[in-house]
Amino acid sequence: MSDESLRLAGIEVRGHSVGGLETFIRLPELGLCFDIGRAPESSLSTELVLFTHSHIDHLGGVSSHAASRALRGMGPPTYVVPPPIAPGLQDLLEVWRGLDGANLPCKIVPLGPGDELTIKGRRVVRPFPAHHFGAAQGYVVWDAREKLLPELAGLSGDEIKARREAGEPVTARIETPLVAFTGDSRIDVLDVEPVLYQAKLLILEVTFLDDRVTVESAREKGHVHLDEVIERADRFQNEAILMTHFSARYNRRQVREILAERLPASLAERVTPLLNHFS
Repeated sequence: MSDESLRLAGIEVRGHSVGGLETFIRLPELGLCFDIGRAPESSLSTELVLFTHSHIDHLGGVSSHAASRALRGMGPPTYVVPPPIAPGLQDLLEVWRGLDGANLPCKIVPLGPGDELTIKGRRVVRPFPAHHFGAAQGYVVWDAREKLLPELAGLSGDEIKARREAGEPVTARIETPLVAFTGDSRIDVLDVEPVLYQAKLLILEVTFLDDRVTVESAREKGHVHLDEVIERADRFQNEAILMTHFSARYNRRQVREILAERLPASLAERVTPLLNHFS
C-alpha cells in the first residue's frame, strides 16, 4: 500500500504508522523522515532519518534502507539517533555487513537533548526526551531566520551595510517551531515540552482510543490514551495535529467514529488521523 499524502499546516506529510508494527513518517519538503520500521520503497529517496528509539517497529528497516540506497547508487544516508543507542546500531550494521557481504554505507549521528542539527539551510532540528522505554526522544524542526532589527527598518541598504561593517548588530534570529514529532511517549511529554503545543504541525502518537485499554494501562505501556488528549484539549495551539500509531485492534472506521464522537469541536477540526494502513 502506498504512503498516504497529506498537507497539514502547509507541510506535506507522507507515511504510515500502526502501533507495534511499523512507523514511517516522511516530510519530503524538509528532506527528512522520522523512523523507518520496515523501509518501504518510498523511504529510499530520503537521505536524512531521525530515529526516535530502538524498538523494531521504528528502527527495524535501517539495514534494508542503507542496502537499498547503495544498490541504487544513492549517497550514504544519515541516521540521527539518541546517543545511547548509537553503539548498538553500529554493531547491528556490522553484523549485517558480515552476513550480507555488503558495505551498507551510512553516517550515524548521535544527537540528544541539548544538541542541534542544521538542515536545509535555515532549519534546525533539536531533540527532546520522550517518556517511553530505554533511550527515547522526539524532535522539533525549527525555521530559523535572521530578520532586520525593527529600529533599523527605515534605513537605506547602504546605511545598514555600514552599520554591519562597523560591527553593529543589524538582525535578530527569529525561530519558529514548524513540526514536532513525539515518537512513542506517555502524554507527560506535552506538559514538560510546551513547544509541542505551539508547533505549527504536531505529530502525536495516540495509540489507545477507548476503554478497551485503560489510561493506566496505556501509561504502563509508555503510550498516549485519547482520554489524556481530551483532558488537555484547550492547550493545543497547533494549526494541525496528525494522530498516529493507533493500535491494530482498531480499524479505519472505528478510529474515525471514535474521534468524531469524542473529540471537542475546537480540537476535532485540527486533527487528522493517519489511517492508510488500516482496513
